[in-house]
Amino acid sequence: MIRSLVLILIFGAALWAMPPQGKKKVSENSKMTDATFSGLTFRGIGPAIASGRIGDFAVDPQQPHRYYAAVASGGVWKTINSGTTWEPVFDGQGSYSIGCITLDPANPEVVWVGTGENNSQRSVGYGDGVYRSLDGGKTWKHMGLKTSEHIGMIRIDPRNSAVIYVASQGPLWSNGGERGLYKSTDGGESWQRILYVDEYTGVSEVHFDPRDPDVLYASAYQRRRHVWTLINGGPGSAIYKSSDAGATWRKLETGLPAGKMGRIGMAVSPADPDIVYAIVEAQEKLGGFFRSTDRGESWEKRSGYVSGSPQYYQELFCDPRDPERVYSMDTWMMVTEDGGQNFRQVGERYKHVDNHALWIDPHNTDYLLAGCDGGVYESFDRGATWAFKANLPITQFYKVSVDNDAPFYNIYGGTQDNNTLGGPSRTHTNNGITNREWFFTLGGDGFETQIDPEDPNILYSQYQYGGLNRYDKRSGELIDIRPQPGKGEPALRWNWDAALIISPHLHTRLYYGANILFRSDDRGDTWRAVSPDLTRQLDRNKLPVMDKVWPIEAVAKNKSTS
Repeated sequence: MIRSLVLILIFGAALWAMPPQGKKKVSENSKMTDATFSGLTFRGIGPAIASGRIGDFAVDPQQPHRYYAAVASGGVWKTINSGTTWEPVFDGQGSYSIGCITLDPANPEVVWVGTGENNSQRSVGYGDGVYRSLDGGKTWKHMGLKTSEHIGMIRIDPRNSAVIYVASQGPLWSNGGERGLYKSTDGGESWQRILYVDEYTGVSEVHFDPRDPDVLYASAYQRRRHVWTLINGGPGSAIYKSSDAGATWRKLETGLPAGKMGRIGMAVSPADPDIVYAIVEAQEKLGGFFRSTDRGESWEKRSGYVSGSPQYYQELFCDPRDPERVYSMDTWMMVTEDGGQNFRQVGERYKHVDNHALWIDPHNTDYLLAGCDGGVYESFDRGATWAFKANLPITQFYKVSVDNDAPFYNIYGGTQDNNTLGGPSRTHTNNGITNREWFFTLGGDGFETQIDPEDPNILYSQYQYGGLNRYDKRSGELIDIRPQPGKGEPALRWNWDAALIISPHLHTRLYYGANILFRSDDRGDTWRAVSPDLTRQLDRNKLPVMDKVWPIEAVAKNKSTS
């Protein structure tokens, strides 16, 4: 009640301060500046019971207890003690979304960061180019490529630190931008685009031959996302090779799918650099796991294995000592020990799924450092068992909400793949808010959470594509209340993140939006439609994407929509 009164007074004062109709001049005293909010301070309240999505690692190979974690929506974090403690080192920069991170092989204090996640999922964050630190992350300088939006990979020539290659996927939701493979010969002060396909095709990866860094392999990646669809491939996707440090390029085709390809993950074996692996998404089941034993000149399809969602995973990591052992990032991490003929799942019984990053200790290949949607994990037995780094607070919240509980209100939020969580805003103890005071209300990806304004024990939590549950904190009762179509009616169509509100006029009344708006007056026990189909009745398969209408067999068409 006190908070409500404060809000009324604040908004009332704001309305009183508004100029009369037609008066254009705004008082200097009414303008909001930094000083307006200077008295407000943030305090950490948690939760630390879950972590969040990791995009990449950069590990000092001579001191593997010192490494950086690139976070999908949380900047860059550094540890100097194998994850016992962490320090955020990228706060205050132009982007919080990180796609890749690389250390200079000649000087691990020089750190390169590519912003913008390097996947094409619906919840992806974009960036503003490339950054460099010369002092181990203490200070940063923006090094350009501002309109790249999604950096896939950065490589530094081990012979010359002034030579840097940046694989830019380019914008996901539009054409153009700085996309392709870029090269700098002056430490990032200027860039030259050395590989360009078209305005919809970027470069996802670039790899050296470790014996001769003038030999480069690059995977071009064509894709475009709209709210209604995803096309995750096309004629632009391909593998290219250069033998002269990027001056000229050849498309590698012998043995690779002749049809339109999608995202291609690659890896050069450190144990035998003549061997190059590629995991290829392609239409009409032409994709699979490919191997070249002649430096990319010809390819053999070893199996039909492709990651479950190539737009989200599709990255390979070779064992530094065994040319037959390759790890594939996937929903469940997969490994082959016979060069791709067979794959098995590593042990993930007590590990979060959805894998994106891996570092293999070159001095002890039993040690793995993995990054997934759940955070950072390490294994000392080649993935049979895992230990969770539980102290990295990087949970991604889609939305947050508060209740009217007393003496302290509670905060709720739906997270990216780490459940829907709730916890108190304050506590009576001197220790502050602890993990035990936070709790789960629902699993999976969470979105909107709404709380009954008159009964803070009743709350509503969502999950993907219209899932909706009512949770009673007192009893622990959890009930599925998602509206269902009537007998003989077509299936409902839901957004990934559906709209939910509680009526300000009646606390038991809910409104929930699919292609039809639903209303419930009894907290979701029953529903009735209060609108016709509100969509535009367009056939999305007839809408142009990348300047053409694509056939239904196009790569990943309509997959992973928003």
